[in-house]
Amino acid sequence: MSAIRRAEKQDLAGIKALLVQVLGVHHVGRPDLFKEIGQKYTDEELLDIIADDVNPVFVFVEDEKVLGHCFCQTIDRPDKPACYAYKTLYIDDLCVDENARGKHVGKALYDYVKDYAMKNGYYNITLHAWECNPNAVGFYKHLGLEIQQYTMEEILK
Repeated sequence: MSAIRRAEKQDLAGIKALLVQVLGVHHVGRPDLFKEIGQKYTDEELLDIIADDVNPVFVFVEDEKVLGHCFCQTIDRPDKPACYAYKTLYIDDLCVDENARGKHVGKALYDYVKDYAMKNGYYNITLHAWECNPNAVGFYKHLGLEIQQYTMEEILK
């Protein structure tokens, strides 16, 4: 049986395993920025993130195994002379276990997050996708996301 829900303490090991996979993809694509081995968050930081009601983490669980996660952050944009105020749900990390890809876990997670955002008065959903990860870029485009802006760089050596 599968379900999507808010992450809980017992999901810690599954979330950490997915974060290792994310790091691997980023390391392969940008070894100049991402280490081969490391941990994005300590266990304590992850537990604090999971407990945060403003910035939810959702998990796709099947038979008590975490097959995907989605870390979300609320960004309140204030009213400014040239811009309207709005609330963004930023997806900091969406990952599907490499053994569960192609089974619509990512789409189900995104649809769940989108429904959450709509019910909670967000104006939009945003995320960053690395150019070195064309599978992710294609996945997000397939879901209907469009490019909002580009981040560009020049590496100075």
